[in-house]
Amino acid sequence: GQSTMTTHYIDITLLPDPEFSDTHLLSALMSKLHRVLAQLRADDIGISFPRHSLHPRTLGKVLRLHGSEVGLTNLMSQDWLRGMRDHTQLSSIAATPAQAEHRQLQRRQFKTSAERLRRRRMQRKGETAEQAAAAIPDAVERLPDLPFVQLRSSSTGQPFCLCVEHGPLQLQQVAGTFNAYGLGHEATVPWF
Repeated sequence: GQSTMTTHYIDITLLPDPEFSDTHLLSALMSKLHRVLAQLRADDIGISFPRHSLHPRTLGKVLRLHGSEVGLTNLMSQDWLRGMRDHTQLSSIAATPAQAEHRQLQRRQFKTSAERLRRRRMQRKGETAEQAAAAIPDAVERLPDLPFVQLRSSSTGQPFCLCVEHGPLQLQQVAGTFNAYGLGHEATVPWF
C-alpha cells in the first residue's frame, strides 16, 4: 500500500446495553473491524479511542476510525457491522478538525508468562517446580497498566489481549500504513 494521510474520521459509539458490558461490545466491534480490514487488505484505516483512560483502565465507548474520505466510504460500504447495529451509533464521515494534534497508537506486547519464567529458572538453577513457583508467583503475569481489548487470534483461535498505548501528542502528522487492527507502526492519527 501507499502511505496515506488520514483526513477524515467516523465515530462508532457503543450504546448502553443491559446484557453486554462495553468491554464485551468493544471486543465484538474490534473483531469485526479486524476481519473486514484483513479481507479488504486495507492498510489506510487507523483507529483511536478518544475516550480511553488509564484510571479506570478502559478504552472507553468510542472507536474512532481515521482514513481518507474514499477509504472510509469504501470500508463503510461493506456490511461489516452486521449484528452490531443495535449496539452502536455511527457518526457520518467528517473532516478531521484542522487544529487537531497527532499521536501514534501502538500495540504493546508483554511476554512475561509465569510458566515460561519458571521453566527457565528450573533449568538455570536446577530447582523443582515447587521452588520455582514459590520464587515466581502468578502475579508476574500482570498486564501492563494499559487499556486493552480481548480478541481471538484469527489463525489459532486463541484468546489474547490487544494492549493499546496512545503515544505522546505531537503537532505534525506522520503518514504511513496501518495493520489489520488499525494500528500504525510509524503512522500517526489525529487526536481531538
